[in-house]
Amino acid sequence: MNKLRAALVMLFTLFLAIYPVGAQSLKHAANPAEVGFSAERLGKITQVLKDDTGKGMMPGAILLVARHGKIAWFETAGVLDPATKAPMTKEAIFRIYSMSKPITTVAAMTLVEDGKILLNDPIAKYLPQFAQMKVAVEKPDPAGGKPTIDLVPARRPITIQDLMRHTSGITYGFFGSGAVKKMYLEAGVTKGDYTNAEFADRIAKMPLVYQPGTTWDYSHSTDILGRIVEVVSGMSLFEYEKQRLLTPLGMSDTSFYVTDAAKQPRIAEPFPNDRVFGIDASFGDPRVAGKTESGGGGMVSTAMDYARFLQMLLSGGMLDGKRYLGSRTIAYMTSDQLTDGIVPGPFYAPGPGYGFGLGFAVRRTAGGAIDAGSAGDYTWNGVGGTHFWVDPKEDMFVVFMMQSPKQRTHYMSLIRNMVYAALQ
Repeated sequence: MNKLRAALVMLFTLFLAIYPVGAQSLKHAANPAEVGFSAERLGKITQVLKDDTGKGMMPGAILLVARHGKIAWFETAGVLDPATKAPMTKEAIFRIYSMSKPITTVAAMTLVEDGKILLNDPIAKYLPQFAQMKVAVEKPDPAGGKPTIDLVPARRPITIQDLMRHTSGITYGFFGSGAVKKMYLEAGVTKGDYTNAEFADRIAKMPLVYQPGTTWDYSHSTDILGRIVEVVSGMSLFEYEKQRLLTPLGMSDTSFYVTDAAKQPRIAEPFPNDRVFGIDASFGDPRVAGKTESGGGGMVSTAMDYARFLQMLLSGGMLDGKRYLGSRTIAYMTSDQLTDGIVPGPFYAPGPGYGFGLGFAVRRTAGGAIDAGSAGDYTWNGVGGTHFWVDPKEDMFVVFMMQSPKQRTHYMSLIRNMVYAALQ
């Protein structure tokens, strides 16, 4: 009997070592009411999605809602591919575009926690080509002609924190207007196939649109952050993310390319007339592997893969007994970083009521935003139609996946408001 008791104690001790008390996993609730949702009201969302796919508003979609560590709702609507009419499945693989940014930022924060980089490090410490950056200052022509451009020295270096919160002065060229954006297009910075090292060289040759640390402007900053991860880790971005995050988290379908022929039929596709989302920017084919591993917009994933990533964040950096980030690190990342005179640029993607942390938009107050939510919720989306948000106050997160740039903003509001309406 004593031997049996000793064996049981040993097994229990081993269990605690593998699954410590307080570690969160991701299970399925017996029913939505178990975690405080109305099944009837969640069902209304699915019905709206099914009706909308029937009307041709989008090909298909997946909605996953989780609360208190349990999946309350996981439903599909419409088709995976308009060409084949294959039905949408829960295992569908989506181009997540800018939902790559939080993954890249978390990967970089593991290096911060390892003591290998500091948030206030100048990026030129790792990428010397960014040491002498210039800022473009547009001067209008009094006669109404083309404005002239003066290049002035950056008043301070770009830091890693700037990259994470989009205050680097780097920009995107495929939307909006302005002299620097036009320079990006004319220089073809996103043309062709290139390594992350080559892309960093391209961006370093371009002027900044704002002085570093002064203005939030959506940008290739996270792509440059991905290159720093490579330099510091000595691995490709995907290799490092796979080692530190994707494989241990069980995110087996999250990558930059889908080269496995067995997985390729699971790739969700947009309508043929809904593939363009900016100047010289449209849906690519993830079946064709390239050299680029865009930390800012190159990944593909599934609803369940991304749900595991979000549950890890919501659980304070742990999932299934393994710690990925410290809870205080996540609290810092999901705090508003737009202070000390930083102003929104002309295209302020976080929207009213939101600031920006490190990799996420962060809600400042319960009111002020255009949709329902809680102060402190954090969110981001992909231009192809995917989006998520995490609400720590409600201990909840939501993942929505579709491939429709034209309908992206519509469903971001619709899903958010209907999910909050379903809380009991």
